[in-house]
Amino acid sequence: MIVYSFLLLAALVLGAPYWLLRMATSGRYRAGLAGRLGVVPKGLRAAVAGRDVVWVHAVSVGEVVAATRLVGELEAALGDGWVVVVSTTTATGQALARERFGAERVFFYPLDLGWAVRAYLKALRPRMLVLMESELWPRMLVECERVGVPVAVVNARVSDRSFARGVRVRALWQRMLRRVTLFLVQSDEDARRLTEMGARSDAVRVTGNLKYDVRAPKQSRVAEIIRVAVGGRPLVVAGSTVEGREGEEERLLMQYWPSVLKEVPEAVIVVAPRHPERFAAAHSMMKEYGTVRATELLAGAAGTVAQGGNILLDTIGDLAAVYELASVAFVGGSLVRKGGHNPLEAARFGVPVVMGPSYENFRDAVERMRAADGILVVQNGEEFEAALIDLLKNGERATAIGEHGRAVFDAQAGATARTVQALTALLQERSAATR
Repeated sequence: MIVYSFLLLAALVLGAPYWLLRMATSGRYRAGLAGRLGVVPKGLRAAVAGRDVVWVHAVSVGEVVAATRLVGELEAALGDGWVVVVSTTTATGQALARERFGAERVFFYPLDLGWAVRAYLKALRPRMLVLMESELWPRMLVECERVGVPVAVVNARVSDRSFARGVRVRALWQRMLRRVTLFLVQSDEDARRLTEMGARSDAVRVTGNLKYDVRAPKQSRVAEIIRVAVGGRPLVVAGSTVEGREGEEERLLMQYWPSVLKEVPEAVIVVAPRHPERFAAAHSMMKEYGTVRATELLAGAAGTVAQGGNILLDTIGDLAAVYELASVAFVGGSLVRKGGHNPLEAARFGVPVVMGPSYENFRDAVERMRAADGILVVQNGEEFEAALIDLLKNGERATAIGEHGRAVFDAQAGATARTVQALTALLQERSAATR
């Protein structure tokens, strides 16, 4: 740990000019800097005073969405005298978490430096640390072990890339994985991969994917304004688009969209970049196609979308509600080699989903949907274009694929209840052991 801490600190010092420049020019990393360095917010101290604490860490927006129901049901199971606090790494995740859980118990996850980690463990005195998916930091695991705080990783998954890397350096991974008290994983394949990477088999349990239990989104003013602006026309929602080695997915979408419009001229597409810092770049490459921003619609700059026009969704936390409006959904990170994003966010509404060939980050969900004929996986832009045209023109087929996808979603429900049961059992075991 001394070597690790030295290397991490050296990287921060050597990279300081870059980080300072990014803070000055883009505002990134500036938010919550004091907290990341170990200054525990006063509001957080007040929120946990005199209460038993469970600390849940959700890296960004996707993990916050998955954690929302878990936090509520865990608090209900624990009862009075307990509080669940939530940390995030990204500013977008922080904003959504504050909206969903209240600002007083939401904070930025500390840098993995001894003094910063110890400051939070001392202030919170958590009875358990819950990490969403697979966010493991060596110093945090060591410090939790030192003070007897059990660590549970929930909704855990192991991507193809992580597995390949983990097996190559199994000796290192094993030392870290065995500091985790409990892994609650999404699938049997994830359980197999974790144990092969070095986790104790008796610490790994399959509870399912929490994202199958995500509830319908709350009312969204943005979604309602888009619904009015589209006016009943066929709507394609392209969510979580990213930039990859092959280029920007927004550019690829715009490249093929004119051909779709030739066949379905009344269609409208909503494009939602995954990362807010890419909103401006996405708008720049889309504006020649008659793009209106969602924020412009909110401001009343346009009441409807012109024929052949499209919408850039440049707001945070509204994608799920906009998916509900879709005739067809495309899930990004898949036409470029980024591993894909979660198709369940659209499938739960009975919307037919199209993905590109890169979906290894959500292999289990996609393969279940493919087996049920509940998703279309295309290999390139030409197939993507053909799939959109087919689904927009063939309502019967679109409906069937959408319903099959929703059936997969419904059949996998219950992960939240199983996860809460496992976490409360772990707390009870630890309480009994310390009496």
